[in-house]
Amino acid sequence: MKNYQTIILANQEIAPGYWRMRILAPGFAAAAQPGQFVMFRPEQALPTMLRRPFGIFRTGCLPPECAGLPPREYMELLYKVVGQGTRVMSELHAGDRVELLGPLGRGFTIADNACAKLLVGGGIGLVPLFLLAEALIRRGHPVRLLMGGRTRDDILAVTEFERLGVETYVSTDDGSLGEEGLVTRVLERKLAKYPCAEVYACGPMPMLTAVEQICSARQVPLQVSLEAHMACGVGACLGCVVKGVGHSEQQPNYLCTCKEGPVFAADQLDWGRLDVRCEE
Repeated sequence: MKNYQTIILANQEIAPGYWRMRILAPGFAAAAQPGQFVMFRPEQALPTMLRRPFGIFRTGCLPPECAGLPPREYMELLYKVVGQGTRVMSELHAGDRVELLGPLGRGFTIADNACAKLLVGGGIGLVPLFLLAEALIRRGHPVRLLMGGRTRDDILAVTEFERLGVETYVSTDDGSLGEEGLVTRVLERKLAKYPCAEVYACGPMPMLTAVEQICSARQVPLQVSLEAHMACGVGACLGCVVKGVGHSEQQPNYLCTCKEGPVFAADQLDWGRLDVRCEE
């Protein structure tokens, strides 16, 4: 974990309401693990504006600006404008200064076995799945990505995943791109074809709940990445706790999304009493 005071390299709208921000981050590429996140804040933000959590979409290196200089390491955030904080982010430009704290949290656990690797992403929920797909492919695992969204505008970064060699399946609620219907219907078909599978998912809670029910019924291992309101990102404020399995008033089992997550094995969570709200 490191506190960066750095600059934006690029900030572009890639689909209506969706933006990709590239940030200079030396030493970040080697440190970031699939599923981790950062706490982000513009340097010129109001003093009352807290850092906000964002999943790490990808990392990489650009050529040096001059001979003899090191390559420029960067990280990318993929975000949707849904509230005041993300609206402020969309108004930032290359060269603007920002503060980052990260990488934070626990990421995905990768098992080197022969099971099929199925990634399920709903809308902006595909963000933590890119680094995961990279890691799986480096280890020689074929990767299948099931992408879902309300409309074609909610389907992001298909080209980037396909360039990795990921087999992608797209579904939209209105049928404007790919198959019409919910991504969970595609998951059911894939699990019928690959009964020995491991599933990794991130997206809205209704989607995650449906994925958990499907995987639980088939006894398929599932890891989920949760999003939640956070104030600190390091487990100090306890503002992002969720109820773990077996939780009760007599024996509470609270889990910090920022420290013990954001990635959890599905059987760690009390799915009947999850109340997770995404940051805006």
